[in-house]
Amino acid sequence: MTATPPFLTLPIEGMSCAACSMRVEKALQDVPGVRTARVNLATGTAQITGTATHEALIIAVEQAGYSVPTPPIQLKIGGMSCAACSVRVEKTLKDLPGVRTAHVNLTTGIARITGTAPAQTLIHAVRQTGFEADAIEQNNERDAIQEHQTRMVQELRNLKRDLLFSFILWLIIMAMEHGPALIPTHLHAILQWALASIALLGPGRRFYKAGIPALLRRHPNMNSLVSLGTGAAYLYSSLVVFFPSLMPEGTQHLYFESVLSIITLVLLGRFLEARAKGRTSAALEKLTRLQPQEAHLLTDGQCRDVPIAQIQPDDLLLIRPGERVPLDGVILEGESHLDESLLTGEPMPTLRRSGDMIIGGTVNQEGALTVRATATGADTMLARIISMVAQAQAGKLPIQSLVDKVTLWFVPAIILLAALTFCLWLVLGPQPALGYAVANTIAVLIAACPCAMGLATPTAIMVGTGKAAEMGILFRKGEALQTLGSARLVAFDKTGTLTCGQPRLTDIYLLDKTTPEIPVRATENHLLALAAAVERQSDHPMALAIVRAAEERSLPPATVGHARTIAGRGIEAQDEHGKSLHIGSRAYMKTLGVYNAEANRIADSLSQKGASPLYMVHDGKLVALMAITDPVRPSAVKAITALKLRNIRTAMITGDIEATAQHIAHLTGIEDVIAQVMPQEKGNAIKDLQKIHGSVAFIGDGINDAPALAQADTGLAISHGTDIAIEAADLVLTGENLMSVPNAITLSRATLTIIRENLFWAFAYNIVLLPVAAGLLYPFTGTLLSPALAAGAMAFSSIFVLCNTLRLLRFRPVGQADTPAGNG
Repeated sequence: MTATPPFLTLPIEGMSCAACSMRVEKALQDVPGVRTARVNLATGTAQITGTATHEALIIAVEQAGYSVPTPPIQLKIGGMSCAACSVRVEKTLKDLPGVRTAHVNLTTGIARITGTAPAQTLIHAVRQTGFEADAIEQNNERDAIQEHQTRMVQELRNLKRDLLFSFILWLIIMAMEHGPALIPTHLHAILQWALASIALLGPGRRFYKAGIPALLRRHPNMNSLVSLGTGAAYLYSSLVVFFPSLMPEGTQHLYFESVLSIITLVLLGRFLEARAKGRTSAALEKLTRLQPQEAHLLTDGQCRDVPIAQIQPDDLLLIRPGERVPLDGVILEGESHLDESLLTGEPMPTLRRSGDMIIGGTVNQEGALTVRATATGADTMLARIISMVAQAQAGKLPIQSLVDKVTLWFVPAIILLAALTFCLWLVLGPQPALGYAVANTIAVLIAACPCAMGLATPTAIMVGTGKAAEMGILFRKGEALQTLGSARLVAFDKTGTLTCGQPRLTDIYLLDKTTPEIPVRATENHLLALAAAVERQSDHPMALAIVRAAEERSLPPATVGHARTIAGRGIEAQDEHGKSLHIGSRAYMKTLGVYNAEANRIADSLSQKGASPLYMVHDGKLVALMAITDPVRPSAVKAITALKLRNIRTAMITGDIEATAQHIAHLTGIEDVIAQVMPQEKGNAIKDLQKIHGSVAFIGDGINDAPALAQADTGLAISHGTDIAIEAADLVLTGENLMSVPNAITLSRATLTIIRENLFWAFAYNIVLLPVAAGLLYPFTGTLLSPALAAGAMAFSSIFVLCNTLRLLRFRPVGQADTPAGNG
């Protein structure tokens, strides 16, 4: 019996026609080891048997001009202490074969890599660079984030302990140096040496443990600078203590106090920095704590508590008053108000009844609920939100690319500057030249701070996206913070976005008078039943309105077949007798060659009032006209007004007819209307707007909005919309309130303002302080920067950037006071 060859299914992206699928199939069949290869254009997958490696198959697909989407690999990175570390790890990953993109977030300690390189190769490369690395299981950001928070808490404790110990040693040395001479002179220097030695072996050991190996690998970082500065001061002073005859006359100075001050002040900066970092990730940490660890499982009438991980879809759960909903589900019994504010940004509790969907992480306020679980683990809405926020916070803005390039070369440049400073002071400095050379070299090494530059952008992204998540705005991509802030025009879809998305059938106008003997109501019900049977094959909101109307009249279901949707126009089918049925727009009627002056007159009148007319053709005859109305969202007018106040123009792009679109635009205050647009044309409509106005944001919710969401500089999807729309968007709005749009733009602008301020001060600090540390002012003013002051200034620069970033925590939604500078 022949063994079955290994079977593999690959998703393929980029195929648009049968020629594409054939090309991919041939490319796969040509790979050595492939026995069979079948490509399905409809499902976008390839099924392969044989012994070929996964990597070889992916390479073949990519060489054919297509791509194989692979889930990103996430790594926990340990040992990073400054921006130079994160940039070095990122560069190491990007240089590996098979890596398409790599982003390393210093604040979260997580690296996100896409491409074909296996996880073990990535981990090995990072460890070779001198950092720790471990894989994070796919869709397990929650555990990784909690673990990172635990590590941060432990690191904070360790920093606090080391800081206190170092501070005590520093106080003792200062008392010895500046206090009364209570200790004999020959013991004085030895005691200082002993205290400095204890400081280096204790609190200061962390700098040497990380900095010296990095220096030996020729990848110096901030720890390397501190190690070189304190090490040089310590060794010089030790020579003065034990071998004074080796030092020229007048250069026998002790720098032990500088060693202690540098260690203490750098530790103080790191301690305050760690505390601030904890606050920047507070929103994400809050999200991870929303899901309970246990649920009340109902089996055979009995209730028992089980871990969340054991719950499976379709399990029955009991949710008592005051408890958090453990998982997504549908209510089977009970009624209660649920607090959904932390997930949707909506402050008022929402009434949920039997048959309603509820989201894990929300709070059940008063009634007991019996719920059937519909999603577990990584498939829950809360897990997806956590994943989106984590991915956004790991992202990089385009403005960060320059900073990364500078940071990568910053530390080596500082070491060269320090060497140059030493040589110049030794040759050109006044006597004792060696003493001046040592002091100023140490000052240069300690004053340099790439941390402030490296923290400027990622911390602002973390706080900005975290604050957005609290308001029900989920940035799927961190770079959307920058693109959204520069938006000059916001375009809206109409149905389900500007309107409530719950249209109702208000009127049916009968147009076929050939059978007057049949009562009008019977004819109306018969046609509505037929229309509902056809529209059940569609998920368009207007189709749902017709289905809902038939259900409200309790009409018996009609039999139809061969249903087919004509995108952007309507739907066709056949009744049980094989007669044709067509339902759709006036444009659809034109393609069918159907014309009725009375129907068009009624349709025009309906459109002027904001209703959408649907034509119904049965057996080639125009038999009915149906009026569908969808009320405008209560928040639409307020949102449009808020956008105009921010000098942002608004537009509507809809497939509805011009008159209906103009009516909705008039009600909401929208300035530009692009109506009767086919789904595939929406992307082109966005292109036209971009040519005229520049950066364009688009808000939509349906499958037909996906091209526009993808084409726009920033795409915003309403979370109740389709998965395709959400995947094509850069942001997801979890609530129903359109004020999320001006809120998102205002927050984006505020975040960009903070980033620009951070980068300005970070660069300005180094541009101003480094020449001063090197002694540039000495010939003119006699001013020198002591190593201790350099250490304090270095710590201050990072703390300043972090404190400036934390101003974003005070951000308030549009219409509320106390927003930070730059919101408008």
